[in-house]
Amino acid sequence: MKELNIGDQIVRVRATPLALIFYNQEFNSDLIGDLVKFRDISEDLSKLDTVAILKLIWAMAKADSFGKSFPSFEGWVATLEFIDFSDSQFLAAAMEEAQNGFFRKSGVKGAIK
Repeated sequence: MKELNIGDQIVRVRATPLALIFYNQEFNSDLIGDLVKFRDISEDLSKLDTVAILKLIWAMAKADSFGKSFPSFEGWVATLEFIDFSDSQFLAAAMEEAQNGFFRKSGVKGAIK
């Protein structure tokens, strides 16, 4: 579990199998498949997809809130006052949680770095 600072909020995220289900249900896409696309971002910032990052964070935040009411993706984004995508700690913490939760063994082909 990680705590991310997004604007003036602290968002708890947890990379669990529930996040995979919530992501698939909300976006009709596979979280891992979409996550693997992030591996080239450090080499080419033009590949940064800010909405995809928000989708990942939303699914992990919803997983951390299991059993409690949690808004839809759009409803959740509407609660965010601002996001500083230049904050490398914010992005690193989100990616680290995803890496640790979904790619536990080192050397997994296609895993994010």
